[in-house]
Amino acid sequence: MDIKGKVVIVTGASSGIGLETAKLLAKHGAKLALVARSKDKLEILSKELQGSAAISADMSKENDIGKMIKKVIDKFGRIDILINNAGRGYDCPLEYTDINEFRKLFELNVVGPLVAMQSVIPLMKKQGGGMIVNISSGTALMYLPDMSAYSSTKRALNGLTLTAREELSKDRIIVSVVYPYITKTDFDKNMVKSKNYEAPSTEEDNNNRPPADSAEYVAEKILEVIKSEQAEQFVHDWMKKMH
Repeated sequence: MDIKGKVVIVTGASSGIGLETAKLLAKHGAKLALVARSKDKLEILSKELQGSAAISADMSKENDIGKMIKKVIDKFGRIDILINNAGRGYDCPLEYTDINEFRKLFELNVVGPLVAMQSVIPLMKKQGGGMIVNISSGTALMYLPDMSAYSSTKRALNGLTLTAREELSKDRIIVSVVYPYITKTDFDKNMVKSKNYEAPSTEEDNNNRPPADSAEYVAEKILEVIKSEQAEQFVHDWMKKMH
């Protein structure tokens, strides 16, 4: 899909992958709806990205998502691409996983994207097509200790994405999933961590891993999948072997 002139919603646009994706798409001529909870950060960004709109919304709340979609339509008159990027991690062994924290995580990482998809699909059908890009995680391709809760939400998102791709192909709505690797953002700092468990040092483990990616690099991969319209975008070829 050609990005120029397209109306694109980017959730989680105030920092990290979402922020860099918004900047990159703006350079390629997209009209951006910048969505996150951080209204002040979004307004600063919207001044930088000409023609964009800052829309504050909590993507774990169904009412917020509905209001956000309405504001985008009121501002731009259409929605061509939805990028479900907002999400949060959870670093904890399954044994110590807090069920209430997991429910909140599921609402943000799975239910929020699902509600957003359900909101844009009828609009895209009327327009004659569109695209939805869901940002998953490399952890959904692996079985990493302490990542069971988080990776399970991303596996659920993968299932929604690839099934919706089959269901909506007849309506010319493309649905794709992106698998980032470890990325240099505030993701780890904002991650939910167990109060009852202290993880052992992973310094040796980290030394054996490929270096983390920049958010700018992941943004390039998101643009790549928009252009190619392929089902799955792995940010590194070696990740395909884990699939």
